Amino acid sequence: MIPKVAMIGGGSWATAIIKMLSDNKLPKDIFWWMRNTEAITHLQKYKHNPNYLSSVEIRIPAENIDHNISQIISQADYIILNVPAAFLKETLVGITAEQLKGKKFISAIKGVVPDENLIIGEFLHTKYSIPLEDIVVISGPCHAEEVALEKLSYLTIASVDLQLATFFAGMLKTRYIKTNISDDIFGTEYAAVLKNIYAVASGICHGVGYGDNFQAVLISNAIREIKRFVDAVHPISRDIMESAYLGDLLVTAYSQF
Repeated sequence: MIPKVAMIGGGSWATAIIKMLSDNKLPKDIFWWMRNTEAITHLQKYKHNPNYLSSVEIRIPAENIDHNISQIISQADYIILNVPAAFLKETLVGITAEQLKGKKFISAIKGVVPDENLIIGEFLHTKYSIPLEDIVVISGPCHAEEVALEKLSYLTIASVDLQLATFFAGMLKTRYIKTNISDDIFGTEYAAVLKNIYAVASGICHGVGYGDNFQAVLISNAIREIKRFVDAVHPISRDIMESAYLGDLLVTAYSQF
């Protein structure tokens, strides 16, 4: 049976993952939900996202792009969540646990659900009773802009079910995308949230004129703090120097994107 994959979200990272899925050689049906109906019309007519990564050609049938989230979800076996964490609850309003039963969920969101104080995997498990083994996390280091340029990039695909992680990683591999797998869904998600905070601090320091010397001290302390945090919330064996943790921190803190 051909896998059916739905993207929920219309931003640059969503567009980049759509490109990966399309460039990957494995057979699959791809569906795409986004809120902006004008962007949908543009995509269907011109095959480009008018607002994000507009150089990327979108090779999805026009009828597979829609603003009806219930319809898109109903057609898919694998649901990629890629809206800002602050809008996830709003996006899923009206969607019931029964509609999501039996589907696999892939989080490409790097944030905490407001009011709930939960990372995405925890939110899905608590709110919609999604088993942890049905949840996948996509981690970097990987900029959407470099995916659009087809620059060599690496992703870490994490799931408690390593077979599921391996399967989904196989759907993203391309000439320019390489993948690793992990079973650390909590550590990778929390590290992705924390690295954004340190990256903001790094940007502030750069803005007020601090140089490379101070930035190096800031980031070396940041990775140690990430280790202490993730070891406290989810104490398993992990190497914090792997690309899903240290690499994602470095690319976000030092990049000009």
